[in-house]
Amino acid sequence: MLPDILIGGALDLDADPGDWVPQAENVWFRPLLLCVSAGYYVNLLRVRKSGILSRHRHSGPVHAFTLRGSWHYLEHDWVAREGGYAFEPPGETHTLVVPEGVEEMVTLFHVTGGYTYVDPDGVACGYEDVFTKLDAALAHCDRSGQPRSRVEALIR
Repeated sequence: MLPDILIGGALDLDADPGDWVPQAENVWFRPLLLCVSAGYYVNLLRVRKSGILSRHRHSGPVHAFTLRGSWHYLEHDWVAREGGYAFEPPGETHTLVVPEGVEEMVTLFHVTGGYTYVDPDGVACGYEDVFTKLDAALAHCDRSGQPRSRVEALIR
């Protein structure tokens, strides 16, 4: 059995900025669980810009809880708003957009498997999974002088 994890204040979106790992310009993630043994992760995604964030295809299911702001996919007619939940089936390709006027979007994602970034023609141009998230989080610790144990405590 895997040991428990308890993160006090996990949904305090304005807590320690050192917990947020830079992912791209004006985009960060905060890992909450990095389950390398089962191939999934849970993290908060913070975006402080509007427009297209990425086009990607998931190999496994994704659960998303919008905590602040809103977002949507170009390929769907729904909008994920604060307090809402979205399920994304494996195999779907979609383009994540943060609408104009949204100063900050924060969503809790539970991602099983990986996802492949694709260009408009569907050609793979990048990949992300629990292992790339782990590597990015550890590199962030190294760059910022934080102990790696902050991230290592989230590995299962």
